Amino acid sequence: MQTTTPKYLGPDKVARLQRALPFWAAFSLVPLAILSATQGGWTVILLPLFTWYFFAALDAVLGLELDNLDPETRERHIRMYTAVTVLWPPVQFALLFWMIWYATGPGDAHLNALETILLFFGMGVISGTVGINFSHELMHQKDKGERFLGDALLSMVLYSHFRSEHLQVHHRHVGTPRDPVTARYNEGFHRFFPRVLRESLVSSWEAEKAMLARKDKPWWDLKNPFWKYWALQGFMLLLAALIGGWIGLALFLWQAFIAIWQLELVNYVEHYGLTRKHLGDGKYEHVKPQHSWNAAQKASNWLLINLQRHSDHHYKPNRRFPLLQNYSEDEAPQLPYGYPVMTVAAMIPPLWRRVMNPRVRRWREKYYPEITDWKPYNKALNPLPR
Repeated sequence: MQTTTPKYLGPDKVARLQRALPFWAAFSLVPLAILSATQGGWTVILLPLFTWYFFAALDAVLGLELDNLDPETRERHIRMYTAVTVLWPPVQFALLFWMIWYATGPGDAHLNALETILLFFGMGVISGTVGINFSHELMHQKDKGERFLGDALLSMVLYSHFRSEHLQVHHRHVGTPRDPVTARYNEGFHRFFPRVLRESLVSSWEAEKAMLARKDKPWWDLKNPFWKYWALQGFMLLLAALIGGWIGLALFLWQAFIAIWQLELVNYVEHYGLTRKHLGDGKYEHVKPQHSWNAAQKASNWLLINLQRHSDHHYKPNRRFPLLQNYSEDEAPQLPYGYPVMTVAAMIPPLWRRVMNPRVRRWREKYYPEITDWKPYNKALNPLPR
């Protein structure tokens, strides 16, 4: 989709530590979490402040990252990048359950109820902003070990079905009425959130059941990944209860909810108002870079391991995150700011509509001037894809 011949960095430059190291930014949240737990007081708000506002400020200072690595770069040249996603799951596991142990045991003497709630709000920001995002990268890989680590991360936030929904529903049907995650034009986040919670669970279950049916197997067959999802989630719940009792279980559930909220905020931003053209008879055009919002902000892409290069992710879903390509304004729609700013804006519907609705309308004029009636797209009234 590039309009000019791109200039890529050579393998020797790609493999340099200094180029890979910024993508390890997520690990800077771990000492902040420990500091918040052990010190209490105002420090319990450090995690959301750092994750949202510090990286937003860095984006403003550092600007955009427009360089692309060669998508044909070999695996051995990007190991310093991809190691971050493999090492994060055990770190998050240890941090989460240490915090439950600390808040319900030795540290309980100096953490009051409000401090504890805010502390685990921050933990949810970590497990959502980083954990679910890293699981998203891992679930797309061929290696079974990496996919298991992705499942483990999702089980820590009780959202294991996200893997089935994302791979079998979202990527296949993005921008169509069958995709719960594509936010509709003028649909505020506060309406989107309960809808997507309900519809994504149903659609993921139906997708797995349909896949089993095509193999003449019932839904209760052990090949149904929901058995694994339930087992992993059950283990996490049991461990939280054994470590922290009812309070530990409640804190686990609280951080899981915050993590899911963070995920769905990002989902809302990524595809808001962008729909694929209905070609008639339940047929839709192929997914293109124009069907996802692109963001080139440098610092937030470090934290989110290039998730904001979402246009290329949907165009080439199996690309490792270092190799995702940035698209220019001529090739894909652009967000005005990175996800840390845009997700905050999404929580304020009038502000969100003022910023994003004109951009959606310009996108429609650019790519689909022939469509005059957008009501079926706005309300998801077009036929379901075949």
